[in-house]
Formats: sequence, C-alpha cells, structure tokens
Amino acid sequence: MTSTPPHPTHTRPAERHDPLPDGADHGGEEAVLLLRLAGPLQSWGDRSVFNRRETRPEPTKSGVLGLLAAAEGRAREDRLDDLTQLRLGIRVDQPGTLLRDYHTVSDYRGRPLLQAGVSAKGRQKPTSPAKNTHITIRYYLQDAVFVAALAGPAPLLRTLDTAVRHPAYPLALGRRSCPPTQPVSLGLRDTSDLRQALEAEPWQAARHVRNEQGRRNSYPTHVDLSATIEDPDGDDVRHDVPQSFHPRSRSYTSRRVRHLWIPTPTGFTTPTNNDQPRQPSAGHDPFALLGW
Repeated sequence: MTSTPPHPTHTRPAERHDPLPDGADHGGEEAVLLLRLAGPLQSWGDRSVFNRRETRPEPTKSGVLGLLAAAEGRAREDRLDDLTQLRLGIRVDQPGTLLRDYHTVSDYRGRPLLQAGVSAKGRQKPTSPAKNTHITIRYYLQDAVFVAALAGPAPLLRTLDTAVRHPAYPLALGRRSCPPTQPVSLGLRDTSDLRQALEAEPWQAARHVRNEQGRRNSYPTHVDLSATIEDPDGDDVRHDVPQSFHPRSRSYTSRRVRHLWIPTPTGFTTPTNNDQPRQPSAGHDPFALLGW
C-alpha cells in the first residue's frame, strides 16, 4: 500500500496534529473539502507487493488520507480514527495514461543486496547466492487530474484545509516521487453532499485538454465525468481504508462505493475568433462517432 505519511527522521513539527478523541463533539456542522490531485505522475496502489507496484486508475482512500496525515505532520504510529470517518468522493477530470517503469535496484558500494528476512538478531542477511541487481516493475498515471471530495465535520476539515496549504511534510500523490502541482486545496464547500459538491466544481482538466474537447463538441456548457462516491449502499467494494500506518502493524478494511457520471460545468462561453470549432477531419476519428 502506498501513500502513507513519511516516517519522521527529524523532530516532529509542533502544533500540526491535534486530532479529536473518539466521540468528540464536532458541533454537528458538516462541510466538504475539495482537493485537486494533479501532477506529472501519480500512483495509487492498493495491492502492490514485492517487485510489482501497480496503480489504480484513481486515488485510493488510503492514499488521500496519507496525504492529509503528512500535511498535518502525523507520524506513522499516530491514530487515524478521525480521518477514516470522512466520506470520500473522487471525480476523474483527466484520466491520464498508464506509464510502466522498468526499475532496477543496486547497492552503490557494489555489495550484494540484502534479503527481505532477518536473522535472530534482527539483521538482514546478504542474498545467497549473491544478487547484485534487483528488478522491479512500477506503474504510474501520467498527466492525470482528479478532484477528491471529503465530507465530514467542518472543524476537522478546516484544520485539514489549513494543513494542506501549509504542509508539515512534503505532499505526494501516492508515492513520495510524485509531488502534486498547485493548488492542492480548492477550499471548503458549505454542504455535506459529496455529489452536490462535485457537480458544482468547475472542470479541472488542463487547458489544452479542455480546448480540444471544446473544439470537438462545439463548446458545451457541461461535460459528464466519471466519479466514485463512498456509499454504504454502494454495489462495489474497495479494500483501501487504513486502520493504521504503523510500520509493524499496517492494516486496512473495506468500504462500499458506487459509480456514477457527474455533469460538470466546463466554463466555456462564446468561442473566440482563435477558438472557432474545427472542421471535421477527413480521417478516421472513432471518438467523433462516440460524440466526444
């Protein structure tokens, strides 16, 4: 599983983490916090083990909560009860493309690599026979853009909004090597309805993607985007709810979700002289047949 907060190697930032205890009164006020998850690379694994690290086509709940925990400066051993209670919705604004990375690992000193297991003294032993290079396969989403909506107590979401804008640890989109572009936080919305919040948020795809879609479809006012929303009555299950990020006792549980299409405002108005719709191409265009 990826996207856990970094293990602190220095003094933990002060006054970053103040989770409310179980059963604490949040005042009854609810809201939705919107995050824009975009960057050159993202990777949201939920079943990655050993030398094959895959990515799901959209952010996992463990990845999003890991980002929030890192923003607040929480250590891996800290509790996550307040974060796991938040309901998550993900809208796919720009799906991106899949990237396969051929990845090798070697010891820079030329020494044989170590085994995964440890000795009775807790020390890793060299591989036998000696192995100097380890090959792994890692998958990424490139040029993807998502909008994540988190619904829950407004005081907690306000704290998280501040933390994301001024993070204690560097933020990452599933892996530490995948930093997000700015802005990450789109702010709070005065509603507890995930779908309503996502429907009202303008399309966040890159300008060249929106312009291309506009030219193909005569600049529509709305575009239908796929989304996944946490729902106790949903017909699909995701095993990506972290119970603990502790290095020695990581554990996860499941949640139910449902899939839907969300009409999203494009922001297009009257086309300018430089953005007139193009004439249909004489070549084969399967997307035009689908009305894209």
